[in-house]
Amino acid sequence: MEKLNFKHSVIFFNFCILISPLYLMLNFEPIIFCLFLILILGISHGALDNIKGKKLLKLFDYKSTISFFYLTYIFISLLIIIFWLVFPNTVLFFFLIVASYHFGKEDTVFSFKRKFFISEILFFLKGSSVILAPLLFKRNKTNEIFSILNFNVFESSVFSDKFLIILLCLSFLSSLYISNKKNHNLKGIMFMDFSSLIILNIFLTPVLAFTFYFCFLHSIRHSITLIFELDNSFKSGLKKFISRAIPLTFVTGIIFLISIYLLNNFYTLDEAIYKVIFIGLASLTFPHILLEYLLEKNEKRT
Repeated sequence: MEKLNFKHSVIFFNFCILISPLYLMLNFEPIIFCLFLILILGISHGALDNIKGKKLLKLFDYKSTISFFYLTYIFISLLIIIFWLVFPNTVLFFFLIVASYHFGKEDTVFSFKRKFFISEILFFLKGSSVILAPLLFKRNKTNEIFSILNFNVFESSVFSDKFLIILLCLSFLSSLYISNKKNHNLKGIMFMDFSSLIILNIFLTPVLAFTFYFCFLHSIRHSITLIFELDNSFKSGLKKFISRAIPLTFVTGIIFLISIYLLNNFYTLDEAIYKVIFIGLASLTFPHILLEYLLEKNEKRT
């Protein structure tokens, strides 16, 4: 597992180095390409949440059917969308905090635990590089996307370049600290992942950099973990993962495309896609993270 994650980081790191100059020659943002990558590869890593939902119901000793889990999951997702429409700044800011922690924790391929929320703070700082890098290297384009989402917090003078550089350095230092007592392979994974994010955000547009990170690093890494949870054999586990992930990924993709079609009546196509990508991901991320948290806490008790 460790060797596989190391090879994955090496491949992704080299991919980032190769793709960056190619993009400079093409010089365009394929937003529809980003959308379909997220629909196919990005969302699929959460497509087994129904299986985790069954585990959680068993741990809670609930006799409810899986339909109860689906209804709860959908209800939370709809609640997030409603709250976003009413309180966009508050909800998106909270989402970025939660997402930073999620990225930092899920992209760490080994166990790390400290007392008094120290590990949570370190995971948050580590994952915050996903948000901080585009703000530092492509501030105007990043704020344009945020303005489409009715979010203007990062336009404040508080988030100066100096402040962002300090936070980004803390993000890098947190990666070093988390992997401090680990072997060279695990330290290499942390270093390459951080470097890949920086390379992507220096050369690519914010949405393209995020898409490559989300699909080819975060989602694939999480999917690898799920594959080995399904079967000790990677080949057999991959087949099971694909067959079980396709139905929910397909349904979610259809919902996203219908949403874009409806929003395109009020916004430009690009604006509609931006809204669906980020608001849609937020509505799926909250219940996904909540499920992971409840499952982790309750499995430790049993």
